[in-house]
Amino acid sequence: MTTPHAPAPGSPALPLATLLADPELGLEQIAGPVDDRLIGTAGTTEVEDPAPYLIGGELLLTAGVRLPRTAEGIDDYVRGVVGAGAAALGFGVAPVYDEVPPDLVLACGRHGLPLLRVPVATPFVAIGRSLYGAMAEASTRDLRQVSQAQSGLASAAARPDAMPAVLQQLSAHLAAWTVLVDAHGRELFSAGPRPEPAVRRQLLDLAVRTMARSRHTGAGRTQPPPTAAAEHHAGGRLTVHTLPGREGVAGPLVVGIAAAAAPTVVHRSVTGVATVLLSLLTSPRHALGTDAAGAGALVRLMLGASPAEVAPALLPAGAPPGGRWVVVHGHRSRPQAGRTATSDGDPVQLAALGTALGTSYLDLDGDALRALVPGGHGVEAEAEAAARLGWTLGFSPPVATVDLPIADTQAERALRRALARREPVVRHRTDEQSVHGIVDAADASALARTRFAPLDNAASPGPAVLLETLRTWLSLQGSWDQSAAALQVHRNTVRHRIGRVAELLGADLQDPDLRMELWFALRWLPGERPVAAAADGAGAADRP
Repeated sequence: MTTPHAPAPGSPALPLATLLADPELGLEQIAGPVDDRLIGTAGTTEVEDPAPYLIGGELLLTAGVRLPRTAEGIDDYVRGVVGAGAAALGFGVAPVYDEVPPDLVLACGRHGLPLLRVPVATPFVAIGRSLYGAMAEASTRDLRQVSQAQSGLASAAARPDAMPAVLQQLSAHLAAWTVLVDAHGRELFSAGPRPEPAVRRQLLDLAVRTMARSRHTGAGRTQPPPTAAAEHHAGGRLTVHTLPGREGVAGPLVVGIAAAAAPTVVHRSVTGVATVLLSLLTSPRHALGTDAAGAGALVRLMLGASPAEVAPALLPAGAPPGGRWVVVHGHRSRPQAGRTATSDGDPVQLAALGTALGTSYLDLDGDALRALVPGGHGVEAEAEAAARLGWTLGFSPPVATVDLPIADTQAERALRRALARREPVVRHRTDEQSVHGIVDAADASALARTRFAPLDNAASPGPAVLLETLRTWLSLQGSWDQSAAALQVHRNTVRHRIGRVAELLGADLQDPDLRMELWFALRWLPGERPVAAAADGAGAADRP
């Protein structure tokens, strides 16, 4: 049995079942396989051997005027038609034959060619008109679907969470699981129902193998990997599409799709739009946020303006005056094999992190990250997305521009606690709904200065180091090992410093009430409270 030639990709085509379902035609399949083969055109012929005139995918219509009269001749006729790639044969009864010849029925069954009985009342031209009318209707429907999908993808690309939003739109239109994968097979973002682990592994492996097919061609040039690749699995079809336009970027990206069926023309078109959008979203220009407002702010800052003066140019459009910021510190907890950290940052990582955190103000230095998130609200909701990219993160609370140095310290401490506790995300806790929110700011600050005055003249390592060690030790519930990890010193060094603090303060640090008192006082030392909040008086600290 020979498989019929499918119509050329992108050519209009309809399943044979569409014509069989048209009641006005009255067609009946009387032989051959019942499957979903596509019909690209309908043509009438009465030549003895039509094979040389076929291109594949046809519904061949004949009344049998020159049909051979012997069983052997009919068998040769059908074999030639099948070999030329015809999709089906329609036989019109009358005026030559009163009924479809039995030898033709047997030959079509033997060679796997669908045979349709065309009744007397159905002219061949009506079949062609029905086929092309249905094709036009299907084409209009496809264009409408593509237009709707493009609109949805464009809207998704304009969102702060652009990359996951584009993947979600792609997943919805393809009814498939979609994933953005880096050159090492790591899943950056995904959307849609997750398939079985074996299917995911096969798709990620296909992505890695496809990207690995890029090769050096000499003279410093690299031939890009294939634009797409596909494989079957037990439940459907896997495809990967490399993102275009990534010359000079450290490692390509691909979009992976796990679907239950082969892609249609609409699916291919929608996927093409999505890959172009994702390529733009992961480009170095987008990742680094090279917009006019940001460039202008940088110039003003370098020429002497204060951060508070240039900050409004960096805030989102429509943000209220005095907008707030969240500072993020991060450490890459799962380094990528085969990728060398560079001080100027990896654009792929910048784009992925910027999308997850909703900001383009990123500083990626090897495995260390610092970021400024304008607006101040909602960034914590995206923290898990950034953590899934292999980062451990510490977040400050939202602060005014004048308090960014304090927020920077808070984010750094939060990251230290996250690393020590082996937690993906730690947020610096604000004073809302706590005792800090109801005390008098002046009295609390005076108490803190008095309580820690004995440390002011401490010998090496000095009061600042002793206070930071105490703060870290208290924040980690007195754990020597976690404190040593957070401070990056030996646990005996922590023990020695805490012993020195206890000696200078004349305090028993095993007393939980005293620990609570010291923790409270630490929060009110100079440089620990936001300036903008302190100016508002008691209870205003860290208020969004």
